[in-house]
Amino acid sequence: MVVGITGATGIVYGVRVLKALRQLEIESHLIVSKAGEMTRAYETDMSAEQLRSLADVVYSPNDIAAPISSGSFRTMGMIVAPCSVRSMSDIAHGVTSGLISRAADVCLKERRRLVLLLRETPLHAGHLKSMLAVTEMGGIIAPPVPAFYSRPQSLDDLVTHTVGRVLDLFDLDIKAFPRWGERDEESEDIGARTAAPLRQA
Repeated sequence: MVVGITGATGIVYGVRVLKALRQLEIESHLIVSKAGEMTRAYETDMSAEQLRSLADVVYSPNDIAAPISSGSFRTMGMIVAPCSVRSMSDIAHGVTSGLISRAADVCLKERRRLVLLLRETPLHAGHLKSMLAVTEMGGIIAPPVPAFYSRPQSLDDLVTHTVGRVLDLFDLDIKAFPRWGERDEESEDIGARTAAPLRQA
């Protein structure tokens, strides 16, 4: 799996994706943009080396000759977490001057799954048009929108749910969050608490 980390806020999502892939014993290929390195320093106590140690293979964001820049290098797809508007716009318009956008472009042209955890709000028309362009090319825009039906008790619960749902898009199950409709006591209680208001709406 290719993982891109860009300069948008929310580097915790990329970190947790890498940890989940390691738990699932899936080889990860990491690219961190220059802005992503800045965000790491702002939002975490991790060093650059500690972040890179979470991946099996690490590339420079300028290494256009990296294996993942070619469609002949087989991968299961790519997750950009978090994804900045700049990176999404480059991907939407085929601007492949950096390895993150090039690797994403390869996924699109080879019809592999590409998931972008876009971190921006509010959105103007240009953002929405870029989101539509990525979607029309086969990519998936998956903003990290929190779910509350599972009664999260912490930020960690919210991040875990988002990362789990993203990995679901690749048919990967980290079995770390409650799913709607699961037949256990907690899930049934959640369904009972929420179903009535939904019907009334």
